[in-house]
Formats: sequence, structure tokens, C-alpha cells
Amino acid sequence: MLKYIIPFFLVTLFLPACKHGKPQPEIINHDKMISLLTDLHIVDGGMYNVVSFNTDSTYKYGTGRYLALFKRYHVDSTTFRRSLKYYTGKPVELEAMYDEILKNLTAKTDSANKSMLKMNNGRRPNTE
Repeated sequence: MLKYIIPFFLVTLFLPACKHGKPQPEIINHDKMISLLTDLHIVDGGMYNVVSFNTDSTYKYGTGRYLALFKRYHVDSTTFRRSLKYYTGKPVELEAMYDEILKNLTAKTDSANKSMLKMNNGRRPNTE
């Protein structure tokens, strides 16, 4: 009887450890996380240009923007933090995600620059 009990407890102990391959359901999927982080960095950039880095001002003006961003992606801040922690534990995957984020930000910047040139009818703005 003892020879059956020991393997039963060993299997019971080690079986839950075999679930490391799939992401947890509360983790934001790869593509959605790339889009969310791209938009998050755009919000960060906007905060950098608008608000001085006084912690009160950042909290006052930034909180609403971040919450609106999370609402647009149907994510709460806890899920975002949990997902970010999950992806930081996988540095190779996170690096690939940030390569994609950088491409997205570059494309958006180029598009904005082209729009500004069209608005100025091809003239460069006077920066003197």
C-alpha cells in the first residue's frame, strides 16, 4: 500500500508545475500588449511635453489619461501590471515586442510629420 501512496503524492505535488507553457488567462495577449504599450508610450510622450515633472501634476493630469487608455483596451491597471510583470520575466519576447513597438512609434511619427508638412503646404515651419 505504501508503494502506491508515495507515487500518488509525488504526482499530485509535481503535476501543477507542468503548466508553465501557456500564459495565464488574466495576461494580456501579445498583440494587444504591443498596441497598448505603443499607445502608453504616446501618452507618456504627451505628458512629457505638457506637464512639468512635478509628482502632483503628473498624478493630476496623467491618471485620467492612463485610465482612459486602459478603458479603451478593456483592461484594468491590475491586469496591465500583472501582464507587464509576466512579459518582463520573458526578456527575449519583451525585446521582440519592443522592436514592434518601436516600428509602430516610428510609423506614427513619420505619418504625423507628413501631415504637418501637408498642412504647411510643403514649407518648413519658421523656427527662428
